[in-house]
Amino acid sequence: MHSNNFDLSRYFRRINYTGPAAADSATLHAIMRHQLFTVPFENLDVQAGKVVSLVPEEISDKILHQQRGGYCYEVNGLFAMALEALGISYRFVAARPMFYPVRRPKTHMALVAEVDGRQWLCDLGFGSYGIRAPIALDELNTEIKQDFDTFKLTRDAHGEYLLQAKVEGESCNQYGFDLSPQEWIDFAPANYLNSTHPDAIFVQKRLIVQHCPEGRMILLGDMLKTVTANGVEKQQLAEEEIDAVLQSRFGLVSHT
Repeated sequence: MHSNNFDLSRYFRRINYTGPAAADSATLHAIMRHQLFTVPFENLDVQAGKVVSLVPEEISDKILHQQRGGYCYEVNGLFAMALEALGISYRFVAARPMFYPVRRPKTHMALVAEVDGRQWLCDLGFGSYGIRAPIALDELNTEIKQDFDTFKLTRDAHGEYLLQAKVEGESCNQYGFDLSPQEWIDFAPANYLNSTHPDAIFVQKRLIVQHCPEGRMILLGDMLKTVTANGVEKQQLAEEEIDAVLQSRFGLVSHT
């Protein structure tokens, strides 16, 4: 994933990272965590009636220069730019969200990075129950603790991986994927669907997620949820409170 205006040092400043810049698994883990905790998942452009741009330079400008976030193609696209700059091999994978009551197309984008002889699932854009650190693809059928969240990765006889998350004590399917490599342009139809289709959650409701070491804050519509190891706190917001909360809690402004 190449962008003519991506600058690794600016990226490190944006995600508050001051550690080593090496093509190894330690750096991979560190920058995923730093980006996850500084760049919010957000759909404000969609809520403003825009189709999200997949032009790499516009994604880089939006997140690095405008101090914005984005949804899966944007935040994972930015992460791919960083991996390329670091010399870490990766591929895009198309994932099928599995938490809907009906079967859905493979509209989600994730990455599989290859470093230190292992393949790692990386994903910074799955919203509420996304992984919080890379997961090794050979770490199958075992509960993986990440902070206070628990995930599990399985693989069937056809090579299809399934990511599960523990939600209120139950294992819930999050998404399935295989290792068929995808090109950046392959996500254009899914991006258009997520930006414009009336059934898409991003079109229906404002969705902002900011992960932090203690948990995550989620703004869905006008409901603000704070999720920590101690449980979930909910706060119903009045419409006139939204802008202030976006700025104070997520570092965002709503008029895009």
